Amino acid sequence: MPTRFTELVGVRHPVVQTGMGWVAGPRLVSATANAGALGILASATMTVEQLRSAVREVKSRTDAPFGVNLRADAGDAAERARIIVDEGVRVASFALAPSRELIARLKDAGVLVVPSVGARRHAEKVAAWGADAVIVQGGEGGGHTGSVATTVLLPQVVDAVDIPVVAAGGFHDGRGLVAALAYGAAGIAMGTRFLLTSDSTVPEAVKARYLAAAVRDVTVTTKVDGLPHRMLRTELVDALERSGRAYALLRAVRHAAAFRRESGMSWPDMIRDGLAMRHGKDLTWSQILLAANTPMLLKASMVDGRTDLGVMASGQVAGVIDDLPSCAELVERLMSEARDALRGLPATS
Repeated sequence: MPTRFTELVGVRHPVVQTGMGWVAGPRLVSATANAGALGILASATMTVEQLRSAVREVKSRTDAPFGVNLRADAGDAAERARIIVDEGVRVASFALAPSRELIARLKDAGVLVVPSVGARRHAEKVAAWGADAVIVQGGEGGGHTGSVATTVLLPQVVDAVDIPVVAAGGFHDGRGLVAALAYGAAGIAMGTRFLLTSDSTVPEAVKARYLAAAVRDVTVTTKVDGLPHRMLRTELVDALERSGRAYALLRAVRHAAAFRRESGMSWPDMIRDGLAMRHGKDLTWSQILLAANTPMLLKASMVDGRTDLGVMASGQVAGVIDDLPSCAELVERLMSEARDALRGLPATS
């Protein structure tokens, strides 16, 4: 099913596995790539050397194109971009808009730049700066998310830019791919659906928690880091939403201390990163600390299997997913469903 995106990137299917922290590691990314979709390695939860090692591991597992997701506001973003260039990674993905200069540097080196955006104006900005494609996530998507539904946001972006647009937020099957293509998208991106595969390294107890969730068990809270964050409702989320500022600050400091030991970051660096994630919001000190160490909260669940202590970013589609296929099985099924959906459309005269 060729589209402008598959032709641009060099993958067989117009499907993207998003760069989820602690989830999108070498095994999941390479399995996605070998299935003919675009796997994106999450780098924000890795040190620079861990990123280089992870990229090389993916390359040892697949000859297919893949991408790396970067935090554009990270202090070492330029160093991480250099790894992408040096290692011949096909795609650089960004959760926040990269600078015009960084886009130009990557493009000059032959790397495709594909930022993720949540608003039409952001898509217009990065397109004007030279982005090769854009992933647009509607409010149904997991993690940091906006309030505009994909079905409203997607056509706005498609109409506003002339680069390939990949739709994210609310997709999990072939019918969704066909719907996105009908809106003018060149593919779909999925996070929660790829998290819930047998190739995902997320602990089985955590996967079981996702599979047991109904749509109503997926909530949006600002209590984690001050920004709207879509996740499964857990004991931690409930505690944060009930807590006062003093308790929240104490919890934030405790998590921040743990993350500092894990990452080797200094307290000033953590505060700087937390402030950089404010996006103009009026955050409390506890929220700033939590913004800086949100990766530690994700690690507690996605790596350590502590569903009681960690946060579990989740799209609303978790409530309609009930199996754990391999990436190959998932992509094959999705494309088969898409073809069946296309054949089932009424013929036009």
